[in-house]
Amino acid sequence: MLKRKKEGLETGGQMFRKSSGGNQSTLAEIMHGYSKLLIDDPVMPFKEENLQEIANDVDYGVLAALDGTWVSYNANYNKNIGEPSLSGGIHTTIMPSPGTNSGTIPGKFSFDCEEYIEKLTFSLVPGGVRNRGGASELFCGAVKYEQTIKSVNKEAGKPDLQYASIHEENGMYLWLSDVYNHAATKESIEKDRGIHAFSDDDFKKYGYAGTYRDEPLVQISADKNKKKYILLSELQEGQEYYEIIPAQELKPGDGIKGPYFIPDYSISRSGVIPHGSTITLLGDITPSGNNYLIEGSPKFPYGTAAWQTDHLAISKTMGGAGHEPINLDEPAPAWVHETLTDKNDEGSNKIYTQRILADHLYPYSVRPDLRLRDTLSGQHVSNYVKVQMSSKMKTGAQGGILNVPFVNRFVPTVEVDFSLWIQTVIEDGKEIIQLQYEQIVFFEFDFGNDGGTTSWPHIQVNTLRKLQDIPEDQRRVIEEQFFDQKPNMTVTGEATNPPAGCPYHKE
Repeated sequence: MLKRKKEGLETGGQMFRKSSGGNQSTLAEIMHGYSKLLIDDPVMPFKEENLQEIANDVDYGVLAALDGTWVSYNANYNKNIGEPSLSGGIHTTIMPSPGTNSGTIPGKFSFDCEEYIEKLTFSLVPGGVRNRGGASELFCGAVKYEQTIKSVNKEAGKPDLQYASIHEENGMYLWLSDVYNHAATKESIEKDRGIHAFSDDDFKKYGYAGTYRDEPLVQISADKNKKKYILLSELQEGQEYYEIIPAQELKPGDGIKGPYFIPDYSISRSGVIPHGSTITLLGDITPSGNNYLIEGSPKFPYGTAAWQTDHLAISKTMGGAGHEPINLDEPAPAWVHETLTDKNDEGSNKIYTQRILADHLYPYSVRPDLRLRDTLSGQHVSNYVKVQMSSKMKTGAQGGILNVPFVNRFVPTVEVDFSLWIQTVIEDGKEIIQLQYEQIVFFEFDFGNDGGTTSWPHIQVNTLRKLQDIPEDQRRVIEEQFFDQKPNMTVTGEATNPPAGCPYHKE
């Protein structure tokens, strides 16, 4: 978890000075004063009379930079791509092949790769969200989000682009703002006590004649037949005791000694996906050394170094398309377009993934985040913040996924990994905030010839900017598809836009 400096903050806990090129703070301003929260850092005491002040001072961290509506942006910097598109997004989807069922004909799958356009809206929830945990209190800055995605297709013989809705999602991000210690007070004890002041049972058993026993009793006599009890505070130094009767009440100040809660993440994301999954991701800002705001541009590999299975549409359990890394910055190997047999494809590793490398969106069909790399290649990025989140952490606190019975039975969604880059781009002498993300969802269905489980990556990547920061031709398409509320109607009054499918719908 990250902490922020309280000194010098303007109203609301954030320094919202305007950047020269837009209506939002610069990343440098938003990220100013953050460092890692440690166990020996001062703990803030919570006081009821300060509740409104604390809520008004809620911190949204780097999530403050997301506020507003973002849309797809594509710079088309890669001159090797023969069909530049108005879309910025790429998705790969692997699904069970028609006719298959769990446990039959292992490894048969369908593969699709499409470009898409997107509208992604974030809105800050006013005031701090208070989580009460007794001695610990946590205040969160909440940010709602809504995501709408449409595929971009070019049908054979038709020059016009075809748009079809393929994804809707909504949810909320939380920035873990501040942790407080809420120790017991005389007023809170009396308000929440709810028991009688005097206990006849305590008097008969232990000889305790006081009211509200708020500290342990200890037995100081060794004779089991003549037990004598005193309060723990009455015990002399070095005095023996033989039995402890726990306290039944709190004393003012209880809870102040800890333990103190330090979460091992700063950001959570909860999302609802209409295919039948709800997700909770946990994560944090990834630093470079001690810096959470990283100078320069994100780095992506080139050539054979880009053959990294953690980012490929071909998982380690899918055979790896042969045994050698493939240079994704060169044309696909010749075997991709050949008829494969047992002689030129021993073990069937190549034919298994041939269609992925033969896709018209290669190399993005193989490694989608190369589209992010190629977009950045022609830009001047001065700094960025990287957020990494997952539903399945290697250690510590865990997120999770819940699926409806159909999804759970046929295409279980088992893990979601998400990376978000929030970038400052210098363009035409002004600063522009730009978002890039990579989301990898892992499905599991059927199994290999040896009975092993197969993991199928579903990958989404996109670059987004505010509407005013994208070219005119892209803006016209975005406005037509996302901001015109009236659907295209036929003479019969039916909407011509096809419904969302699973994962998408085609005519």
